[in-house]
Amino acid sequence: MKRRMTLNMQKTDFSVGIIAAMTVEAEGICSSMTETSEKEVSGIKFVVGRLHGINAVVAVCGVGKVFAAICAETMILEFSPDLIINTGVAGTLTDKLSIGDIAIADKLVQHDMDTSPLGDPVGMISGINLVYLPTSEKYSALLLEATKKLGTKNCLVGTIASGDKFISDTDEKKRIVSLFDACACEMEGAAIAQVCYVNNTPCCVMRAISDGSDENASLDFPTFVKESAERGSAVIKAFFRLL
Repeated sequence: MKRRMTLNMQKTDFSVGIIAAMTVEAEGICSSMTETSEKEVSGIKFVVGRLHGINAVVAVCGVGKVFAAICAETMILEFSPDLIINTGVAGTLTDKLSIGDIAIADKLVQHDMDTSPLGDPVGMISGINLVYLPTSEKYSALLLEATKKLGTKNCLVGTIASGDKFISDTDEKKRIVSLFDACACEMEGAAIAQVCYVNNTPCCVMRAISDGSDENASLDFPTFVKESAERGSAVIKAFFRLL
């Protein structure tokens, strides 16, 4: 039977899975882990260990929703984490977030999911019949607290949109905002949230802004991805200290 966190559980009873799309988004977390071992499943390397006294498993899934879903499902079946966090970088969809700022999802949407010709709302996922995928309110609030403890200048909680497309066009950016009122976009979070939803596993998604999702994104992303990924890793490590 899968363990669930209760108020009287010790730190060692709770485990957290962390998924990033790229090595640069995960290396700062893995370097802080202790008692590590590795296991490869479905071509994905899972690093198992402890982070600030908490059991953790970290994986780099690869870019895009399919890789993200494979990784999340495998992580749940192989390691049964009590919580999965997706971390990494994202493009901003709002003037309230700039490069280096933090976005935390209170819900997620797949902006490229579209069966509207059949009468469905844009973004609706058939089978579970949801447009917006939920995140854990409790642990998202803890991520926000961790962000504030680091003194991050700006953090926004809102909808994060995911799709199999790197957004670098102002018109596409406006389309996603008009449909979903999203504050950031990336390529994995909503897929992970969908897998967690069908497996009844709490999840959170936190992203550091690396670009503006506009015509400059292809230049800004490689320039700022490492710095933004390090900010995201710092938030995750601060989060673990609060558990």
